[in-house]
Amino acid sequence: MGIKNLSKDVLLVVLPSKGPKIAHELTAVNEAVSKKKGNRDVVIDFSRVEIINSSNISNLLILHNLLQNSGHRLIFCNVATVTKCIFVVAGLDKVFDFTDEQPAALMAVQDAD
Repeated sequence: MGIKNLSKDVLLVVLPSKGPKIAHELTAVNEAVSKKKGNRDVVIDFSRVEIINSSNISNLLILHNLLQNSGHRLIFCNVATVTKCIFVVAGLDKVFDFTDEQPAALMAVQDAD
């Protein structure tokens, strides 16, 4: 779990499984990106997450906007089917980018550069 700088251009976030910890982690990511003015791409690994709540979605939308305004990407990977359904029902599957696995997400941000 945690936030890892994979390079000066890519931040990897592996979300924890519990709701309050997810919110704390996403808040920390938003703060880190804000301080750096969104100067990197972010990959969020959902492999430990089964379900998210509206607060988590709000934090993800804030992060998406911070990154998009600076020309960087936010990519989700390893999203469980139940969680993916939440994004689809909310119409957010068209807002966020998804990949099946972490290597594919990292490749996607490298290809964008």
